[in-house]
Amino acid sequence: MRLRTRLLITFCLFFIPAVYYLTAEFQNNLKYRYMEGVEESLVDQARILAGMVAARMEQKEFSPAELARIFNGVYRQSFNAMVYDLSKTGVDTRVYITDQHGILIFDSLERDPPGTDYSRWRDVFLTLHGEYGARSTQDDPGRPDLTTLYVAAPVMIGAHMAGVLVVGKSTGNINDFLENAKAVVFKRSIAAAVLALVLAVLALFFITRPLDRLNRYVKNISKGEDEQRPSLGSSDIAEMGKAFEKIRADLAAKEYVESYVQSLTHEIKSPVAAIAGAAELLQEENVPKAQQQRFLDNISAEASRIQTLVERMLRLSALEHRESLEKPAHINLCDLVNGTLQRCGQEIKNREIRITTDFERECECMGDAFLISQAVMNLLQNAIEFSPLGGRVHIALKTEGKFVQIAVTDQGPGIPDFAADKIFNRFFSTQRPDTHKKSTGLGLNFVMAIAQLHGGSVTVKNRFRGTGTRAVLSLQR
Repeated sequence: MRLRTRLLITFCLFFIPAVYYLTAEFQNNLKYRYMEGVEESLVDQARILAGMVAARMEQKEFSPAELARIFNGVYRQSFNAMVYDLSKTGVDTRVYITDQHGILIFDSLERDPPGTDYSRWRDVFLTLHGEYGARSTQDDPGRPDLTTLYVAAPVMIGAHMAGVLVVGKSTGNINDFLENAKAVVFKRSIAAAVLALVLAVLALFFITRPLDRLNRYVKNISKGEDEQRPSLGSSDIAEMGKAFEKIRADLAAKEYVESYVQSLTHEIKSPVAAIAGAAELLQEENVPKAQQQRFLDNISAEASRIQTLVERMLRLSALEHRESLEKPAHINLCDLVNGTLQRCGQEIKNREIRITTDFERECECMGDAFLISQAVMNLLQNAIEFSPLGGRVHIALKTEGKFVQIAVTDQGPGIPDFAADKIFNRFFSTQRPDTHKKSTGLGLNFVMAIAQLHGGSVTVKNRFRGTGTRAVLSLQR
């Protein structure tokens, strides 16, 4: 299972129960918050009505019958008040009044006749004893979800308590408010949960994207691909990437050294064996001078071959370890190629090679003139050595978009089929047509390293028509 999936599952295991608990707790507490609001409003109503009744009693004008007529008229009135999403069509408030002993003298709903003893009800009892009186009663046994809140206030005439006035409010409308509120809370909780999950996925993607890059990088380098370390920001993952890069560089350096040692050992075996054999024969008595000279020439040639091989290996090693050009400069490639032709003048003359050129004007690029000259020299020497006596070598310079191309075409035998995919391998070489000798096999590998250092490439293919090969060195302008 991927890390991103594990983190998302872990987040859901913690987040979903937390959202469920908070939503359920909020909905449970929502009823009490509504009840508190209703009770606070009932306190005000009870106090105001108690003050009005006390004033009428003090003036001897209080009449339960008149009060009953007023309430009956209010209860019979028809109206439609839209309180947010609730349609209210009637008054559901109950008011009753007792005397100073808790005996009922007025009930707006006429549930009990006057004279009923209410002194034991909690709201009346506490108020008669100077405390805050309130109660919640289930008035309808058939509706357990409906209760009525009662809040009492003393009817005070001066310092004398003349009675208790109680205001009651059914929770029917409160329940409707609660259902609407719970639906809104549920929808918003779902929306918040979905938004949180989306943000979590985006956050996990942002957090784990460097890990994906690092994972892809490690997989590619494990396959032997030349992969550049990706951008990983400045987090701990970036430090991990640097550590992987160091390990890769150390392993690559170790593998590079081992490969070079093995390759160099393999290539030096033959000339060393030839030198040892010639030296052993020279130690024999009565060796003719002509043979002695031939053995000495053989030792000199093989020693020169070893020296050339080591020098080219060192140059190629130094080149492959360079990551960029130190001081690139503008190079006029026409002048550079002409200078290279002059340095190869004796070889061209010896093999009677005809050189033809086709240069575009202002053919320039940015790079290291010495390295590019060495690359052109290698391509030109290959073309001369594989061309027949009196053959022709054509050199062309032209621009192709962001690149400039140096093409060298010869009239040699071409690349054998078995060597087509090996010509850039280190130490691989084919026999020259005239001498049947092989080179060090490092020339084209050296040219490829120079091309890559200049952001370009090199290709060597057989010509489409006739004999010969065409080598193209592409460099960034």
